[in-house]
Amino acid sequence: MTTQKFDSIIVGAGHAGVEAALAIARTGYQVLLLGLDISTVAKMSCNPAIGGLAKGHIVREIDALGGEMGLAIDQTGIQFRMLNRSKGPAVWAPRAQADKQEYSEYMRRAIDAESNICLKEGQAAAILVKDGKCYGVRIQEGEEFLSKTVILCTGTFLQGLIHIGEVNYPGGRGGEDPAIGLSDSLREAGIELVRFKTGTPPRLHVKSIDWNLLEEQKGDDPPLPFSYRTKKINRPQRSCFLTYTNKQTHEIIRKNLHRSPLYAGVIVGTGPRYCPSIEDKIVKFADKDRHQIYLEPEGLHNDEIYANGLPTSLPKDVQEDLVHSIRGLERAEFIRYGYAIEYDCAPPTQLHHTLETKKIENLFFAGQINCTSGYEEAAGQGLVAAFNVIRKLKGQSPFILDRSEAYIGVLIDDLVTRGTNEPYRMFTSRAEFRLILRQDNADERLIQYGHQFGLITKDQFDVSCEKYNKIRLEIERLRSVRKNGKTLEEHIRRPDQNYKALYDNALCSCIFNDDEIHSIETKIKYEGYISRQNTEIGKFKKLESKQIPDEFDYKKLKGISIEAIEKLDKIRPKSIGQASRIPGVSSCDLSVLAIHLRQGYL
Repeated sequence: MTTQKFDSIIVGAGHAGVEAALAIARTGYQVLLLGLDISTVAKMSCNPAIGGLAKGHIVREIDALGGEMGLAIDQTGIQFRMLNRSKGPAVWAPRAQADKQEYSEYMRRAIDAESNICLKEGQAAAILVKDGKCYGVRIQEGEEFLSKTVILCTGTFLQGLIHIGEVNYPGGRGGEDPAIGLSDSLREAGIELVRFKTGTPPRLHVKSIDWNLLEEQKGDDPPLPFSYRTKKINRPQRSCFLTYTNKQTHEIIRKNLHRSPLYAGVIVGTGPRYCPSIEDKIVKFADKDRHQIYLEPEGLHNDEIYANGLPTSLPKDVQEDLVHSIRGLERAEFIRYGYAIEYDCAPPTQLHHTLETKKIENLFFAGQINCTSGYEEAAGQGLVAAFNVIRKLKGQSPFILDRSEAYIGVLIDDLVTRGTNEPYRMFTSRAEFRLILRQDNADERLIQYGHQFGLITKDQFDVSCEKYNKIRLEIERLRSVRKNGKTLEEHIRRPDQNYKALYDNALCSCIFNDDEIHSIETKIKYEGYISRQNTEIGKFKKLESKQIPDEFDYKKLKGISIEAIEKLDKIRPKSIGQASRIPGVSSCDLSVLAIHLRQGYL
């Protein structure tokens, strides 16, 4: 039976689903947010942290676009750190530990505050498709909901299977049911699915750990907010602690590899190379005597400690032995054991850059269903999918961030152009223009888009514009004022000089805060590098502007490899620039393609 009609249905109330639902609802559209358990909105299934290397850049970008993640972590974070301060500004990265329960509760309040969102508990069992267009979903009980668009944000729940040693059972994550039936519906609609795997470490009781034997790691003082809309962090802060595995730990693992579902051949899904299980580390890095374990509190009033660095699917008795072999954890009590989880996901080369599927109109994918990993990558996708739903509902052109604008643009372009054979994780090294895409200037790069969609207020937009205008005028002043035969800009450019030194000599103003001073110094000290990257961006834009018609028949091309024809026909790139990033397409292939395009060959 058909009950209600919506502008958009979001399946999955995780990090992707929440950002998508909030953005669409805040622009005036009616949204159904469908979750298996509505008490777990934006639940942190794995580590209790937001941000980190490259991921912190994405959170800042989400915030500049008007998303909620940055505001949420600012209100619920219990330790804030800027990583990589000893390196160049392109790789500085904010990271924060979260009170995971408070984080979920914050996001639930945000959802409840939006009158345009209907939050409903239920399991989507099928997508409704007619004439190549998705028009709704059917839940397990048989009830159908109609909509103009659907976004699937299913995380690890599609046919989820949990493994702990020789035991395995269906589950979307620990203690929760999987999504059954939706995978079959997607396959029937022509969507290809693959099997991936991820894992999580044990949670240990805070009172059972010998903290005196561990290395304390405090956060920054004062803590730096993620959101440009947060003035100051006013929350109690907590330390994290370091310890390490040792030879005894490694020996315990080696002796029990035959009991690991990963090495016994029980797990068939592909796992993340950059976040391997501890048993995988011991095998692949046999020369290492130890591996770092980062003990993270899961909340201010939570007894659970997250053992970052120890993801495992070994049997419970082996998990206990290996944990108890580690310094400071000799008497550690388990609250929850580590486990691996297999789940279905869809190779993202089946998507447009809008995250709409190529085969089914009005159906969008966001988050781990696109073969990604991480809360931040999921949230960024959810926001981009939402923006394109909004544009589609308004009859407007697609919203696409390119690689020169944002890490989110790099993420999506990598997924739809190159695909991935393992859970995708963002790194700064993936961004060729990373000196332009710094974490400190995300608002300068992207806030105009958030304002255009109505998610950033005029006052917030004006504050950002005023900030960067003030910075621009100060840099112009520094170029015009001389001291000892050199401009103040030239003084700051020297490695041993900075803005504060000039201020101490009454040559600079005190009207700038630390964030603005950092921006001034970065723009001056790295001007040459930034200028070169802008030149490269110009070349990139030129290639992106060379469009390829949607109906182009690659099979008629002569003079290029069979592999290139197959790849081009599968991906169907929108431009020569995108075609150049497809694995298996050579520069010679591109030259031939460009010649045919100039000749109007179809």
